[in-house]
Amino acid sequence: MAKSLVVVESPSKAKTINKYLGAGYTVLASVGHIKDLPKKGIGIDFDNNFEPTYEVIPGKEKVIRELKAAAKNADMIYVATDPDREGEAIGWHIKEELEGRGKNRKTVRRVMFNEITKSAIQASFKSPIDIDENLVNAQQARRLLDRIVGYQVSPLLWDKVRRGLSAGRVQSVALRLVVEREREIQAFNASEYWTVTANLAAKLPPAFDARLLRVDENTVKTTDFGEDAPAKKSELHIKDEAQAGALLDEIKQQQFVVASVTTKEKKRNPVPPFITSKLQQEGSRKLRFAVKKTMQLAQRLYEGIEIGEEGAVGLITYMRTDSTRVSDAALGEVRDFIGAQFGADYLPEKAVFYRSKKDAQDAHEAIRPTSVLRTPDSVAKFLGKDELALYKLIWQRFVASQMMPALFDQTTIDINAGPRFLFRATGSVLRFSGFLAVYEESKDEKDEEDEEQTHKLPLVEQDERLSLNSVLPEQHFTEPPPRYTEATLVKALEEKGIGRPSTYAAIMTVIQDREYVARKEGRFFPSELGMIVSDLLVESFDDLFNVEYTAHMEEELDEIEEGKMVWTDALAEFYEKFTKDLETAKRLMRDVKRQEIITDEKCENCGSPMAKKFGRYGEFLACTNYPECKTTRDLPKIHDEAGEETHAEAAEEICENCGKPMAMRRGRFGQFLACTGYPECKTTRKIQKGGKISAPDVVLEELCPQCGKHMVLKQGRFGPFTACSDYPTCKYIKQETTGITCPDCGEGEIAEKRSKRGAFYGCSRYPACKFTMRDRPIAQQCPQCGSRFIIEKASKNGARFLQCREEGCDYKEELPDAASEPEPEAQPVA
Repeated sequence: MAKSLVVVESPSKAKTINKYLGAGYTVLASVGHIKDLPKKGIGIDFDNNFEPTYEVIPGKEKVIRELKAAAKNADMIYVATDPDREGEAIGWHIKEELEGRGKNRKTVRRVMFNEITKSAIQASFKSPIDIDENLVNAQQARRLLDRIVGYQVSPLLWDKVRRGLSAGRVQSVALRLVVEREREIQAFNASEYWTVTANLAAKLPPAFDARLLRVDENTVKTTDFGEDAPAKKSELHIKDEAQAGALLDEIKQQQFVVASVTTKEKKRNPVPPFITSKLQQEGSRKLRFAVKKTMQLAQRLYEGIEIGEEGAVGLITYMRTDSTRVSDAALGEVRDFIGAQFGADYLPEKAVFYRSKKDAQDAHEAIRPTSVLRTPDSVAKFLGKDELALYKLIWQRFVASQMMPALFDQTTIDINAGPRFLFRATGSVLRFSGFLAVYEESKDEKDEEDEEQTHKLPLVEQDERLSLNSVLPEQHFTEPPPRYTEATLVKALEEKGIGRPSTYAAIMTVIQDREYVARKEGRFFPSELGMIVSDLLVESFDDLFNVEYTAHMEEELDEIEEGKMVWTDALAEFYEKFTKDLETAKRLMRDVKRQEIITDEKCENCGSPMAKKFGRYGEFLACTNYPECKTTRDLPKIHDEAGEETHAEAAEEICENCGKPMAMRRGRFGQFLACTGYPECKTTRKIQKGGKISAPDVVLEELCPQCGKHMVLKQGRFGPFTACSDYPTCKYIKQETTGITCPDCGEGEIAEKRSKRGAFYGCSRYPACKFTMRDRPIAQQCPQCGSRFIIEKASKNGARFLQCREEGCDYKEELPDAASEPEPEAQPVA
């Protein structure tokens, strides 16, 4: 019987495919790329039409040997890598290694499928194709472009800033977006404005709020203005409390009468099934998943999950796609499901088709479940928590995309208050849920539609008189544009045509790993280093590291893929522009590493001026009398709990031990204050969040049991602790023991300890005894088994209970009131 070799990228994908093919097939995995440009050297021959040099990736030699051994016994070789540029390039290198020459030449064909199901796999093997050289060339062009930028710009940053930095063709533009947004926020001047809201009562309940909309013929303006954007002639900007108060006095004297009541049907249409970028955004907003995590989970769902007796099954279609197309078979299945589960009212007369964006690859499908009959509930027991959450999101969105629109009754009530004032109240009531019965897309910011649905309006009639319960002015301030989250940065990159969704996870990872940005409370804050690197690159390569040119390069890569452009022509166009900028940058780029800015600060040790320099942790002050004086001082920049930059008030701090000034320093755990009398005086003070400086050490009456010196109360990384005042000569630290003998060594006592993860308990003889436990021990014998102590645990809902820690003992006692329940009385423990 003829034997065929099938090569895929991953072992899990190989396992799933293997069960759908007969005994005549051997399925092996390449485990990703097997060849790449060399690690040392750029690997591109610029004098020979950008000829690349590919080498076997270190560690892949064994994989290639196994593939070649299997290929010798095969009559046919199939490349079944992912259906995109990257998969095509992997397949091209596999073909190069396995095809052979002369009499030993093997036939190598390409099979492509968008889902790993029996029908899709078998159909693809019935109609194999050749490897698409246009796809390979598009990937190769992207790889070489990225290599040129990375290998020739990054060394510039090493020389001008510090080693270990990197520049990237797309990564640097993403960083630029974050930095420019931060500058917008810094330059923003908030403008005050006021709104006026009346609470009114009609004949029928409930009471409701109406906002002042118009004064005379002027619409009250409430957003999108600043000091440089005054209200138009037809708009009224209530700019301060005095103006609001004057209007309020007049409004209170008026009679409120319903001018008009309008009710109209408002339709909300379902959203298309997921494409890659939308899945990344929704995964971030709804599930709080990082883009990288979303793609890793989606990869697992695509390649196959063990589903009971079915074995390994691909649960979703290919997750790197920008097409909203859905196969006819999948449309038929989901329409049957909707009709059976929700009824005819929820099923459109015809299948819903969505338009993909103009540059979408419609050979792929949207991201959808491979079978809508595999509901989230039916596969829940086979999936991990996060896998299930993502699968449910994909399943719900796909089902909802083929359902009827949701219908709302939107009511608008306009109310006259005398001849000058017009108030308006708007509310929406859901009349038919439609697709909302299954899924609702999340939003980055709340909008008027969300606010409308919270307003419950009474039935009123035109000319009906209303009673004024209250009228309140409210102060507001215009807000700067929000910092990017992963979801909004992905959205911005997609809208501007920068990179491809398949690269967004890597971009997010790199700009954080390089410490160009930090993510705080889900939003990106550029670091000082990130702002400097971005500024240097924009100054020297503004025509390359900008949104328009990067988007243009993506369009050219698409043209290469479609066979409309020669890949070497795109590289030549880029390289001509790039080399000119590179030569200019080598001569003119600011040398941040070596520049000194003399300040008014004086060195506390020699009196010389201090200069501002840039180092590993950002800017710092250094004595200009170096190397005779090596005094340095960290600039007191920190971030408060909201992520805003603040300054620690360190200028007037005096050392409590020797009287010398304290100076800002930076260590492994961030900034701190240290005595300028170091090394004679080693006094330090911690800087807490928000710039607050911790209190100085407090000398206690208690004496050290080891050396007899006084003990002091100190502030550490994880809170206060008591230690010997003679540190570092004496390193004794007092431990808060529980009075319970350690169950492991029988000599030490269980003591409370602290780490970055919170409190835990361990033996006082550490490191001689390494016993630890997370739950709080209680000095009380177990009433069932007589164990020397029991433990206190807490459930996820906050309830506390006592439990025996011995295996086989089922003693458990709930503490009914965690707030008032007294601690169990300590009992003597042997």
